[in-house]
Amino acid sequence: MARIIDNNNGRRNILLNVDDVLSLVREYQQITQGLKTYDEIRQILQSNKFYLPEEIV
Repeated sequence: MARIIDNNNGRRNILLNVDDVLSLVREYQQITQGLKTYDEIRQILQSNKFYLPEEIV
């Protein structure tokens, strides 16, 4: 699961494990299947949301 890490600059980083990365790549490949241009891909990605579960520590 993704882990949110606070840093000294007040911004938060999201640490992804291998499963998180593969999940994002799989979802990206599914929703962009058959698209050919950069603009087509940007348009379809703007209309979709991606979520990562947060690890509770």
